[in-house]
Amino acid sequence: MNENCMVWDKKPGHYEVWYVTLTDPKTGLGFWIRYTMVAPLKGSPTCSLWFLAMSPNDPTKNVGEKLSLPIESLKTSEDPFSVQIGNASLSDYGASGSIENDGKKYSWDLSWQPRLPSVSHVHPFLRKAKIAKTIVELPHADIDVDGVIEVDGDVVQVKGARAGQAHLWGSKHATRWAWTHCNDFHSGDQRLRNTFFDGVSVFVPRFGRELGPNTPVLARIGGRDLHLIGPVGVMRNKSEFGPTFWKFEAKGHRHKLVGNISTKSEDLVGVTYHDPDGDKAYCYNTEVADMVLELFDRSGFRGEWRKTDHLESKGRAHFEYAQREPVEGLELKVA
Repeated sequence: MNENCMVWDKKPGHYEVWYVTLTDPKTGLGFWIRYTMVAPLKGSPTCSLWFLAMSPNDPTKNVGEKLSLPIESLKTSEDPFSVQIGNASLSDYGASGSIENDGKKYSWDLSWQPRLPSVSHVHPFLRKAKIAKTIVELPHADIDVDGVIEVDGDVVQVKGARAGQAHLWGSKHATRWAWTHCNDFHSGDQRLRNTFFDGVSVFVPRFGRELGPNTPVLARIGGRDLHLIGPVGVMRNKSEFGPTFWKFEAKGHRHKLVGNISTKSEDLVGVTYHDPDGDKAYCYNTEVADMVLELFDRSGFRGEWRKTDHLESKGRAHFEYAQREPVEGLELKVA
C-alpha cells in the first residue's frame, strides 16, 4: 500500500495531515505547506489548506495562513495517489495550490521525484498493537524540489531545495512535543546529498499522568539508514526541549546520534491544532532553524563510542514545538 494514501474510514474521531517542508537554498526562505482534515467527535468534518513562510532576515514578513472548507472539498485517490482540497493538490510527484485572504495571495507549484522507500517513526509492534494515537509516516523523506512559490506578490523561484514530505494521522495529538526534519546538511565545506534526519520527542497522557519523553529518530547519513525506533530504546533516549531548542541522544546497539537544534523565538510561526475531541494544541514552527548532528559508532555491544561524523545545518532545519497552552509572548498566526 502507498503510505501516502488516506486512512480515514469516514467515522468521527480522526485527523489526518499531509505536509511538505522546505527551505529555499538561494533566499533562505522557509516554507511549510499542509493539507489536513479533521472529523470531530461532535460536528461536521472539515478540511483545510495551510501555508506558512519564514523569512530569516525579516521575521515581520513571516506568514501563517489557513483556509478551511467543508469536507466535500476533499477528494483523494489511491492509484495513483493524490489528495485534493479545493484548488490545491498533492501527489507523490508534487504539490500545487493557493490561498487568498484579505486581498493577499499565497500560491505554490512544486515538483519532485520520489527517491527513497517510505519510513515511519512508529515501530511495527506499536502500530499493530494500536498503542500509538498518532502514526507518522515519511513517504518522501529526502527529495529535491523545484518550482515557484508566491508570497503576496513576491515570487520565489525554487531550485534544488532539499525537502521532506510526510503523512500523519490519528485520534489525538500528544500533550507536548518537539520535532525536527533536516535534509540540508554540510560537513565542512561540502553540502551533503543522500542525507536526512527526522525525529520527534513526545510526552503522552497515560493512566491519568504524562509519560515521556519518547524519542524515535530516523536518519540517513552517507547512504546508511539509522532507524532508532525500538519501543524500549525510544523510552531510554535522552531528550530535553523547549520552544526554541531541542537536545537529544538516541542510541541503537551499534550507532548513536547526538543532536542540538536551536532557533530564535522571532522565527517561530504559531498555529493552533484542533483534536477530534475538541482539545487544542498550540504549535510553534520554523523552517529556518540551526542543527548540529553527530554520529557515533561502536564495535560490539559494550565497545567504546567513537565519533564518525559531524554534520551542521545553518538556517535549513525544520523545527516545531507544541504544548497544550499558548506560549506567553509568542504570536499565534492561526488561532
